[in-house]
Amino acid sequence: MDKYIDEIVMEANNGVLNQEGGPFGAVVVDRNGKIIGKGHNTVLKDHDPTCHAEVNAIRDACKNIGSHKLNDCIIVTVCEPCPMCLSTIIWSNIKKVYYASTRRDAARIGFRDEAIYDYLGGKDDNLLTLEKFSSDSCRKLFDDYKGEIY
Repeated sequence: MDKYIDEIVMEANNGVLNQEGGPFGAVVVDRNGKIIGKGHNTVLKDHDPTCHAEVNAIRDACKNIGSHKLNDCIIVTVCEPCPMCLSTIIWSNIKKVYYASTRRDAARIGFRDEAIYDYLGGKDDNLLTLEKFSSDSCRKLFDDYKGEIY
C-alpha cells in the first residue's frame, strides 16, 4: 500500500503546486498490483467541476486499457470519495476503495461533500430541485435503444 500512498500524495501535491485543484490524488490499480491510471484534482485548471482525482484516475485507466470496465481493479485515494466520484467508481465496476481522509476532513478545509450527502439522505431538499416532465419523444429514445440492444 505504501507505493500507492506515495503516488497519490505526489499526484495531489502536483495538482496543488500547479494550482490545478484541491489536495486530492488517486490511482487505479489492476488485479496484479500495477497502477493503470493516475489522477489529481484539476477542477481549477480545466474549469470543470467533474475533474476530481478519482474521476481523472478512472478516465486515465480506461483510456490506458481501452475499456470502460475496470473489473477486478481497486482505487486508492487521498480522501473519501464524494457522491459523484462514488457513482463513477460504481459505474466503472471497481468494487473496492481505499481512502485516507474522510469527508469531514475535507469539510474542515472548505469542501462541501457533506451537503451533497445530506441532500441524498433527504436532510436538505433546498440544495436542488428535481422536477419530472412528461415526453413521448424522450420515452421513444429509450424504447428504441432497448429494441436495438435486446
